[in-house]
Amino acid sequence: MEESKILDLYRTLLDFFGYQNWWPVYSDNPFVEISFGAILTQNTSWSNVEKALRNLVENDLLDLEKVSCIQEEKLQEIIRPAGFYKRKSKTLIEFSRKTKDMKKEKVTRDFLLSIKGIGKETADSILLYALNRPYFVVDAYTRRIFSRLGILDKGLSYDEIQKIFEKNLPESINIYKEYHALIVELGKNFCKKKPLCRDCPLFANCKFRIYNV
Repeated sequence: MEESKILDLYRTLLDFFGYQNWWPVYSDNPFVEISFGAILTQNTSWSNVEKALRNLVENDLLDLEKVSCIQEEKLQEIIRPAGFYKRKSKTLIEFSRKTKDMKKEKVTRDFLLSIKGIGKETADSILLYALNRPYFVVDAYTRRIFSRLGILDKGLSYDEIQKIFEKNLPESINIYKEYHALIVELGKNFCKKKPLCRDCPLFANCKFRIYNV
């Protein structure tokens, strides 16, 4: 695959949507806020995550030390808007306990994956957005969009897809961040399960090409 192909798609999306500038930060502790947000956003919308993050801010809980020793039931109520709050509260507490005394350079992908409730997408989101490390984040939108474009085989694993993007893009943290955000924007607005192909910015490149009329 030519590097220019994936870059051209990135430029097309960037021209259409503009810079997304993820991740929005509302506190003076971006590592904690972004890491918590990456955990909370699993299987829910960002609007719900924002509600949970606001609750954490209001309770002064964007703090690894405080969350590491919080009563689990209390944390569940605070993050309830994000859904799956029982599971996510356990993950937040374990993450806080394991990272509160760690130097950031010691927070590796393998370390994050050792925490129950953190999978590859969440781990890479933390590494990319919170720690500014060059890991391309793969999500369901990536699989759907790029399989419809004819670039990805549906049977590829997470790591195989990640390698394709990282091999065919410059190793640029900013491009990785923007590309992932733009993919999410395209998936939410056009390349849905029932796609809105007519106005999609990638229509000319797509092998799927279904008009939703």
